[in-house]
Amino acid sequence: MTTSSRTGPDTVWREATDGTGALQGVRIVDLSRVLAGPLCTQMLADHGADVIKIEPPFGDETRQLGPPFDDSGTASYYSAVNRGKRAFSLDLTAPEERRILLGLLEGADVLIENFLPGTMEKWQLGYESVLAPRFPKLIHCSISGFGDTGPLGGSPGYDAVLQAMCGLMSVNGSPQSGPTRIGIPIVDHLTGYAAMNGIVMALYHRERTGRAQRVEATLFDTALSLLVPHASNWMHSGKTPQLLGSAHPNIAPYDSFSASDGAVFLGILNDSQFRRFCRCIDHPTLADDPRFASNAVRLANRDALRAEIETAFAKWDKASLCQKLMSAGIPAGPVNTVPEALTAAHAKHRGMFIDEPGYRGLGVPIRMHGSPGRVGDRPPAFDEHAFLKEKLQSRTPRPDMA
Repeated sequence: MTTSSRTGPDTVWREATDGTGALQGVRIVDLSRVLAGPLCTQMLADHGADVIKIEPPFGDETRQLGPPFDDSGTASYYSAVNRGKRAFSLDLTAPEERRILLGLLEGADVLIENFLPGTMEKWQLGYESVLAPRFPKLIHCSISGFGDTGPLGGSPGYDAVLQAMCGLMSVNGSPQSGPTRIGIPIVDHLTGYAAMNGIVMALYHRERTGRAQRVEATLFDTALSLLVPHASNWMHSGKTPQLLGSAHPNIAPYDSFSASDGAVFLGILNDSQFRRFCRCIDHPTLADDPRFASNAVRLANRDALRAEIETAFAKWDKASLCQKLMSAGIPAGPVNTVPEALTAAHAKHRGMFIDEPGYRGLGVPIRMHGSPGRVGDRPPAFDEHAFLKEKLQSRTPRPDMA
Protein backbone atom coordinates (compact mmCIF):
# COMPACT_ATOMS: atom_id res chain seq x y z
CA MET A 1 0.00 0.00 0.00
CA THR A 2 1.44 3.35 -1.02
CA THR A 3 1.75 5.83 1.84
CA SER A 4 2.85 9.43 2.10
CA SER A 5 6.48 9.96 1.13
CA ARG A 6 6.98 13.53 2.27
CA THR A 7 9.48 12.84 5.03
CA GLY A 8 12.52 14.74 6.07
CA PRO A 9 15.34 14.24 8.58
CA ASP A 10 13.22 15.90 11.28
CA THR A 11 9.96 14.14 10.49
CA VAL A 12 7.70 13.31 13.43
CA TRP A 13 6.41 10.24 11.66
CA ARG A 14 7.84 6.81 12.28
CA GLU A 15 9.36 5.04 9.32
CA ALA A 16 7.58 1.87 8.24
CA THR A 17 9.23 -1.08 9.95
CA ASP A 18 9.36 -4.71 8.96
CA GLY A 19 6.68 -5.43 11.55
CA THR A 20 3.81 -7.71 10.68
CA GLY A 21 0.89 -5.27 10.96
CA ALA A 22 -1.15 -4.96 7.77
CA LEU A 23 -1.15 -1.15 8.05
CA GLN A 24 2.58 -0.62 8.59
CA GLY A 25 3.53 2.77 7.13
CA VAL A 26 0.01 4.27 7.22
CA ARG A 27 0.06 7.60 9.08
CA ILE A 28 -3.01 8.86 10.86
CA VAL A 29 -3.79 12.16 12.57
CA ASP A 30 -6.52 11.59 15.13
CA LEU A 31 -8.47 14.68 16.21
CA SER A 32 -11.33 12.61 17.65
CA ARG A 33 -12.39 12.25 21.26
CA VAL A 34 -14.56 10.02 23.46
CA LEU A 35 -15.36 6.67 21.79
CA ALA A 36 -16.19 6.04 18.11
CA GLY A 37 -13.18 7.88 16.66
CA PRO A 38 -10.61 6.79 19.25
CA LEU A 39 -11.79 3.17 18.99
CA CYS A 40 -11.38 3.35 15.21
CA THR A 41 -7.83 4.69 15.44
CA GLN A 42 -6.88 2.25 18.21
CA MET A 43 -7.88 -0.65 15.96
CA LEU A 44 -5.85 0.87 13.12
CA ALA A 45 -2.88 1.25 15.49
CA ASP A 46 -3.26 -2.38 16.61
CA HIS A 47 -2.60 -3.32 12.99
CA GLY A 48 0.50 -1.21 12.53
CA ALA A 49 -0.67 2.31 11.66
CA ASP A 50 1.26 5.21 13.19
CA VAL A 51 -1.37 7.25 15.02
CA ILE A 52 -0.73 10.71 16.46
CA LYS A 53 -3.59 11.84 18.67
CA ILE A 54 -4.21 15.59 18.93
CA GLU A 55 -6.15 16.59 22.03
CA PRO A 56 -7.69 19.97 22.86
CA PRO A 57 -6.13 21.92 25.74
CA PHE A 58 -8.59 20.38 28.21
CA GLY A 59 -7.85 16.85 26.99
CA ASP A 60 -10.06 14.06 25.70
CA GLU A 61 -13.26 14.08 27.76
CA THR A 62 -12.91 10.39 28.60
CA ARG A 63 -9.89 11.23 30.78
CA GLN A 64 -12.41 12.58 33.31
CA LEU A 65 -15.18 9.97 32.97
CA GLY A 66 -14.57 8.14 36.23
CA PRO A 67 -14.18 6.68 38.74
CA PRO A 68 -12.35 4.42 38.44
CA PHE A 69 -9.13 6.38 37.83
CA ASP A 70 -5.59 5.09 37.39
CA ASP A 71 -2.61 6.15 39.50
CA SER A 72 -2.08 9.24 37.34
CA GLY A 73 -5.69 10.40 37.81
CA THR A 74 -6.86 9.43 34.31
CA ALA A 75 -10.18 7.59 34.04
CA SER A 76 -10.00 3.95 33.01
CA TYR A 77 -12.49 4.76 30.22
CA TYR A 78 -9.73 6.63 28.36
CA SER A 79 -7.38 3.65 28.49
CA ALA A 80 -9.94 1.44 26.76
CA VAL A 81 -9.61 3.11 23.34
CA ASN A 82 -6.29 4.97 23.16
CA ARG A 83 -3.44 2.46 23.29
CA GLY A 84 -0.73 2.38 20.66
CA LYS A 85 -0.84 6.14 19.98
CA ARG A 86 1.37 9.13 20.56
CA ALA A 87 -0.34 12.31 21.71
CA PHE A 88 0.07 16.02 22.20
CA SER A 89 -2.25 18.98 22.61
CA LEU A 90 -3.21 21.76 20.19
CA ASP A 91 -5.66 24.62 20.52
CA LEU A 92 -7.16 24.61 17.05
CA THR A 93 -9.00 27.87 17.69
CA ALA A 94 -5.59 29.56 17.44
CA PRO A 95 -4.15 30.17 13.94
CA GLU A 96 -0.58 29.37 15.01
CA GLU A 97 -1.69 26.01 16.41
CA ARG A 98 -3.57 25.22 13.19
CA ARG A 99 -0.37 25.84 11.25
CA ILE A 100 1.28 23.13 13.37
CA LEU A 101 -1.54 20.75 12.44
CA LEU A 102 -1.06 21.58 8.76
CA GLY A 103 2.62 20.78 9.11
CA LEU A 104 1.71 17.42 10.61
CA LEU A 105 -0.70 16.69 7.77
CA GLU A 106 2.11 17.08 5.22
CA GLY A 107 3.19 13.53 6.01
CA ALA A 108 -0.20 12.02 6.85
CA ASP A 109 -2.40 9.56 4.97
CA VAL A 110 -5.58 9.98 7.04
CA LEU A 111 -7.19 12.68 9.15
CA ILE A 112 -10.05 11.60 11.41
CA GLU A 113 -12.23 13.95 13.46
CA ASN A 114 -15.62 13.98 15.17
CA PHE A 115 -16.33 17.67 15.59
CA LEU A 116 -19.78 19.08 15.01
CA PRO A 117 -20.27 19.57 11.25
CA GLY A 118 -19.02 22.99 10.22
CA THR A 119 -16.31 23.18 12.89
CA MET A 120 -13.44 22.36 10.53
CA GLU A 121 -14.73 24.95 8.05
CA LYS A 122 -14.96 27.52 10.85
CA TRP A 123 -11.29 26.88 11.59
CA GLN A 124 -10.42 27.19 7.88
CA LEU A 125 -9.67 23.46 7.73
CA GLY A 126 -12.54 22.38 5.49
CA TYR A 127 -11.79 19.34 3.38
CA GLU A 128 -13.06 20.56 0.02
CA SER A 129 -11.88 24.16 0.40
CA VAL A 130 -8.51 23.73 2.12
CA LEU A 131 -7.31 20.21 2.88
CA ALA A 132 -8.01 18.43 -0.41
CA PRO A 133 -6.33 21.11 -2.59
CA ARG A 134 -3.33 21.33 -0.27
CA PHE A 135 -3.01 17.60 0.49
CA PRO A 136 -4.46 15.73 -2.51
CA LYS A 137 -3.46 12.31 -1.08
CA LEU A 138 -5.07 12.93 2.32
CA ILE A 139 -8.15 10.90 3.27
CA HIS A 140 -10.47 12.78 5.62
CA CYS A 141 -12.80 10.73 7.84
CA SER A 142 -15.52 12.66 9.67
CA ILE A 143 -17.72 11.10 12.37
CA SER A 144 -20.84 12.92 13.53
CA GLY A 145 -24.24 12.30 15.02
CA PHE A 146 -26.40 13.05 11.97
CA GLY A 147 -24.17 14.29 9.16
CA ASP A 148 -24.02 17.88 7.93
CA THR A 149 -27.23 18.03 5.87
CA GLY A 150 -30.90 17.18 6.29
CA PRO A 151 -33.45 18.06 9.00
CA LEU A 152 -31.04 17.02 11.79
CA GLY A 153 -27.81 17.87 9.99
CA GLY A 154 -25.26 19.48 12.31
CA SER A 155 -27.05 18.41 15.48
CA PRO A 156 -25.07 16.85 18.34
CA GLY A 157 -25.55 13.14 18.91
CA TYR A 158 -24.66 10.70 21.67
CA ASP A 159 -24.94 6.93 21.70
CA ALA A 160 -27.91 6.61 24.08
CA VAL A 161 -29.82 9.40 22.32
CA LEU A 162 -29.42 7.57 19.01
CA GLN A 163 -30.45 4.28 20.62
CA ALA A 164 -33.67 6.00 21.66
CA MET A 165 -34.32 7.85 18.39
CA CYS A 166 -33.54 4.96 16.06
CA GLY A 167 -35.71 2.32 17.68
CA LEU A 168 -33.03 0.25 19.43
CA MET A 169 -34.41 0.93 22.90
CA SER A 170 -37.91 0.01 21.75
CA VAL A 171 -36.82 -3.60 21.16
CA ASN A 172 -34.48 -3.87 24.16
CA GLY A 173 -35.98 -4.71 27.52
CA SER A 174 -39.03 -6.56 28.72
CA PRO A 175 -42.66 -5.49 29.16
CA GLN A 176 -41.84 -5.16 32.85
CA SER A 177 -38.74 -2.99 32.39
CA GLY A 178 -40.00 -0.95 29.45
CA PRO A 179 -37.64 0.28 26.70
CA THR A 180 -34.06 0.09 27.96
CA ARG A 181 -30.71 1.34 26.77
CA ILE A 182 -28.44 -1.45 25.56
CA GLY A 183 -25.83 -1.79 28.28
CA ILE A 184 -22.85 -0.98 26.06
CA PRO A 185 -22.46 2.05 23.76
CA ILE A 186 -23.17 -0.16 20.79
CA VAL A 187 -23.88 2.68 18.34
CA ASP A 188 -20.52 4.29 19.09
CA HIS A 189 -18.79 0.92 18.81
CA LEU A 190 -20.25 0.04 15.43
CA THR A 191 -19.68 3.59 14.14
CA GLY A 192 -16.00 3.15 15.02
CA TYR A 193 -15.92 -0.06 12.99
CA ALA A 194 -17.79 1.61 10.12
CA ALA A 195 -15.27 4.46 10.10
CA MET A 196 -12.36 2.00 10.13
CA ASN A 197 -13.84 0.06 7.21
CA GLY A 198 -14.39 3.29 5.30
CA ILE A 199 -10.80 4.39 5.88
CA VAL A 200 -9.37 1.06 4.75
CA MET A 201 -11.58 1.08 1.63
CA ALA A 202 -10.49 4.66 0.87
CA LEU A 203 -6.84 3.64 1.23
CA TYR A 204 -7.43 0.78 -1.20
CA HIS A 205 -9.24 3.09 -3.62
CA ARG A 206 -6.37 5.57 -3.42
CA GLU A 207 -3.92 2.74 -4.11
CA ARG A 208 -5.81 1.83 -7.29
CA THR A 209 -6.70 5.30 -8.57
CA GLY A 210 -4.33 7.73 -6.89
CA ARG A 211 -7.33 9.71 -5.60
CA ALA A 212 -8.14 10.41 -1.96
CA GLN A 213 -11.63 11.16 -0.67
CA ARG A 214 -13.76 12.12 2.28
CA VAL A 215 -15.21 9.27 4.36
CA GLU A 216 -18.30 9.89 6.50
CA ALA A 217 -19.71 7.79 9.33
CA THR A 218 -22.71 8.89 11.38
CA LEU A 219 -24.24 7.50 14.54
CA PHE A 220 -27.70 7.91 12.98
CA ASP A 221 -26.98 5.73 9.94
CA THR A 222 -25.19 3.17 12.08
CA ALA A 223 -28.00 2.94 14.61
CA LEU A 224 -30.59 2.34 11.92
CA SER A 225 -28.38 -0.30 10.29
CA LEU A 226 -28.53 -2.28 13.54
CA LEU A 227 -32.27 -2.89 13.18
CA VAL A 228 -31.89 -6.44 11.87
CA PRO A 229 -34.27 -8.27 11.72
CA HIS A 230 -36.72 -5.84 13.30
CA ALA A 231 -36.81 -3.41 10.37
CA SER A 232 -37.46 -6.09 7.76
CA ASN A 233 -40.03 -7.76 10.03
CA TRP A 234 -41.98 -4.49 10.17
CA MET A 235 -41.53 -3.81 6.44
CA HIS A 236 -43.06 -7.17 5.53
CA SER A 237 -45.69 -7.57 8.27
CA GLY A 238 -46.72 -4.04 9.16
CA LYS A 239 -46.48 -5.01 12.84
CA THR A 240 -44.47 -2.82 15.21
CA PRO A 241 -41.73 -4.89 16.92
CA GLN A 242 -42.32 -5.37 20.64
CA LEU A 243 -40.23 -5.87 23.77
CA LEU A 244 -39.27 -9.52 24.20
CA GLY A 245 -36.62 -9.42 26.92
CA SER A 246 -33.81 -11.73 25.81
CA ALA A 247 -35.98 -13.60 23.30
CA HIS A 248 -35.68 -13.44 19.51
CA PRO A 249 -38.61 -12.19 17.42
CA ASN A 250 -38.15 -14.88 14.75
CA ILE A 251 -36.64 -17.92 16.51
CA ALA A 252 -37.58 -20.18 19.43
CA PRO A 253 -36.10 -21.37 21.67
CA TYR A 254 -33.61 -18.51 21.48
CA ASP A 255 -33.64 -17.00 24.95
CA SER A 256 -32.29 -17.05 28.49
CA PHE A 257 -33.51 -19.91 30.71
CA SER A 258 -33.03 -20.64 34.41
CA ALA A 259 -30.85 -23.55 35.54
CA SER A 260 -30.36 -24.57 39.17
CA ASP A 261 -27.65 -21.96 39.88
CA GLY A 262 -28.19 -19.22 37.30
CA ALA A 263 -29.18 -18.38 33.76
CA VAL A 264 -28.19 -20.11 30.53
CA PHE A 265 -28.72 -18.67 27.05
CA LEU A 266 -29.91 -21.22 24.53
CA GLY A 267 -29.81 -20.62 20.78
CA ILE A 268 -31.59 -23.17 18.56
CA LEU A 269 -31.91 -22.27 14.90
CA ASN A 270 -33.58 -25.25 13.24
CA ASP A 271 -35.69 -28.33 13.83
CA SER A 272 -32.84 -30.84 13.78
CA GLN A 273 -31.04 -28.87 16.49
CA PHE A 274 -34.25 -28.83 18.51
CA ARG A 275 -34.66 -32.62 18.27
CA ARG A 276 -31.03 -33.12 19.33
CA PHE A 277 -31.55 -30.68 22.18
CA CYS A 278 -34.60 -32.61 23.44
CA ARG A 279 -32.60 -35.83 23.49
CA CYS A 280 -29.71 -34.12 25.23
CA ILE A 281 -31.88 -32.91 28.13
CA ASP A 282 -33.50 -36.37 28.43
CA HIS A 283 -36.83 -35.13 27.11
CA PRO A 284 -36.99 -36.66 23.60
CA THR A 285 -40.81 -36.66 23.39
CA LEU A 286 -40.81 -32.86 23.52
CA ALA A 287 -39.78 -32.78 19.85
CA ASP A 288 -42.90 -34.77 18.94
CA ASP A 289 -45.29 -32.39 20.69
CA PRO A 290 -47.33 -30.69 17.91
CA ARG A 291 -46.94 -27.35 19.74
CA PHE A 292 -43.18 -27.50 19.15
CA ALA A 293 -42.84 -29.40 15.86
CA SER A 294 -41.49 -26.41 13.87
CA ASN A 295 -40.00 -23.01 14.55
CA ALA A 296 -43.26 -21.27 13.59
CA VAL A 297 -45.34 -23.18 16.14
CA ARG A 298 -42.60 -22.94 18.75
CA LEU A 299 -42.80 -19.16 18.37
CA ALA A 300 -46.57 -19.27 18.80
CA ASN A 301 -46.19 -21.41 21.95
CA ARG A 302 -43.03 -19.89 23.38
CA ASP A 303 -44.45 -19.56 26.94
CA ALA A 304 -45.39 -23.24 27.12
CA LEU A 305 -41.99 -24.16 25.66
CA ARG A 306 -40.23 -22.07 28.29
CA ALA A 307 -42.03 -23.91 31.07
CA GLU A 308 -40.99 -27.28 29.66
CA ILE A 309 -37.35 -26.25 29.21
CA GLU A 310 -36.96 -24.70 32.65
CA THR A 311 -38.47 -27.79 34.28
CA ALA A 312 -35.82 -29.87 32.54
CA PHE A 313 -33.02 -27.38 33.34
CA ALA A 314 -33.86 -27.27 37.06
CA LYS A 315 -31.80 -30.39 37.76
CA TRP A 316 -28.68 -28.99 36.09
CA ASP A 317 -26.08 -26.46 37.18
CA LYS A 318 -25.30 -24.04 34.37
CA ALA A 319 -21.66 -25.09 33.83
CA SER A 320 -22.46 -28.80 33.46
CA LEU A 321 -25.52 -28.10 31.34
CA CYS A 322 -23.65 -25.81 28.92
CA GLN A 323 -20.78 -28.27 28.62
CA LYS A 324 -23.19 -31.09 27.73
CA LEU A 325 -25.14 -28.99 25.23
CA MET A 326 -22.08 -27.56 23.52
CA SER A 327 -20.52 -31.01 23.29
CA ALA A 328 -23.64 -32.09 21.43
CA GLY A 329 -23.32 -29.16 18.99
CA ILE A 330 -26.11 -27.13 20.56
CA PRO A 331 -25.24 -23.42 21.01
CA ALA A 332 -25.58 -22.56 24.70
CA GLY A 333 -23.65 -20.48 27.20
CA PRO A 334 -23.85 -19.33 30.80
CA VAL A 335 -25.00 -15.76 31.37
CA ASN A 336 -21.67 -14.54 32.76
CA THR A 337 -20.68 -11.39 34.59
CA VAL A 338 -17.98 -9.24 33.00
CA PRO A 339 -15.25 -10.69 35.29
CA GLU A 340 -16.46 -14.22 34.57
CA ALA A 341 -16.35 -13.56 30.83
CA LEU A 342 -12.86 -12.04 30.83
CA THR A 343 -11.30 -14.67 33.10
CA ALA A 344 -12.80 -17.64 31.24
CA ALA A 345 -10.29 -20.13 29.88
CA HIS A 346 -11.19 -19.43 26.24
CA ALA A 347 -10.78 -15.67 26.70
CA LYS A 348 -7.24 -16.38 27.91
CA HIS A 349 -6.62 -18.77 25.03
CA ARG A 350 -7.77 -16.16 22.49
CA GLY A 351 -5.69 -13.41 24.10
CA MET A 352 -8.71 -11.20 24.67
CA PHE A 353 -7.80 -10.10 28.20
CA ILE A 354 -4.49 -8.21 28.30
CA ASP A 355 -2.98 -8.00 31.77
CA GLU A 356 0.53 -6.58 31.55
CA PRO A 357 2.57 -4.28 33.79
CA GLY A 358 1.20 -0.77 33.30
CA TYR A 359 -1.72 -1.77 31.09
CA ARG A 360 -4.87 -3.87 31.31
CA GLY A 361 -7.25 -3.97 28.38
CA LEU A 362 -9.09 -6.00 25.79
CA GLY A 363 -7.26 -7.91 23.08
CA VAL A 364 -7.23 -7.45 19.31
CA PRO A 365 -10.51 -8.81 17.87
CA ILE A 366 -9.46 -8.97 14.20
CA ARG A 367 -7.11 -11.88 13.49
CA MET A 368 -4.85 -11.48 10.47
CA HIS A 369 -3.01 -14.76 10.05
CA GLY A 370 -0.52 -13.44 7.52
CA SER A 371 0.00 -9.98 8.98
CA PRO A 372 -1.09 -10.18 12.62
CA GLY A 373 -1.77 -7.11 14.68
CA ARG A 374 -0.63 -6.61 18.24
CA VAL A 375 -1.54 -4.63 21.32
CA GLY A 376 0.43 -1.38 21.18
CA ASP A 377 2.01 0.74 23.89
CA ARG A 378 -0.02 1.92 26.88
CA PRO A 379 -2.36 4.88 26.25
CA PRO A 380 -0.43 8.16 26.28
CA ALA A 381 -0.60 10.60 29.16
CA PHE A 382 -1.95 14.05 28.35
CA ASP A 383 0.52 15.97 26.14
CA GLU A 384 3.04 13.17 26.69
CA HIS A 385 4.61 13.65 23.27
CA ALA A 386 4.77 17.44 23.32
CA PHE A 387 8.27 17.20 21.84
CA LEU A 388 6.58 16.33 18.53
CA LYS A 389 4.75 19.65 18.65
CA GLU A 390 8.02 21.41 19.35
CA LYS A 391 9.66 19.67 16.40
CA LEU A 392 6.79 20.76 14.14
CA GLN A 393 6.95 24.32 15.47
CA SER A 394 10.61 24.51 14.60
CA ARG A 395 9.91 23.84 10.93
CA THR A 396 6.53 25.59 10.53
CA PRO A 397 7.05 28.91 8.72
CA ARG A 398 5.78 32.12 10.31
CA PRO A 399 2.88 33.78 8.43
CA ASP A 400 5.21 36.45 7.06
CA MET A 401 7.49 33.72 5.67
CA ALA A 402 4.78 31.44 4.20
